[in-house]
Amino acid sequence: MIKVALAAKEKVSALMREEGFDPATAHVRVGVKSGGCSGLSYELKFDQDALSEDQLFEDNGVRIVVDKKSLLYLVGTTLEYAGGLNGKGFVFNNPNAQRTCGCGESFSL
Repeated sequence: MIKVALAAKEKVSALMREEGFDPATAHVRVGVKSGGCSGLSYELKFDQDALSEDQLFEDNGVRIVVDKKSLLYLVGTTLEYAGGLNGKGFVFNNPNAQRTCGCGESFSL
C-alpha cells in the first residue's frame, strides 16, 4: 500500500486541475525505474487510465496506480510534499530504501 500525506494530497489535486485532470477520476501513477545517483529513481505522473496489471490504491482521496514490478520497491511508502526554503517538491518516504541520494529522487535497496 502507498499512503498520501495531506500536503501531498492538496498539491496533487491542484496540479491535476492545472493539467486538465479531474482529481475524482484520474490517477497518480507512481513507479520506479533504473537510474539516478543511487541506482533507482522514482516516477510520478498523472494518468486517466489504469492497466489490467496495475495495483490501485486510494488514500486521502488520491487514487494511485502502481505497476506490479514497482510495487515491490514501494510497498509502505508515503508520498509527501515539502515546500520551503530548501526547495519544493514531492518526497517519497520509502521504508525499503537503504540509501538515498541528497536530492531524494533516487534510492537503492
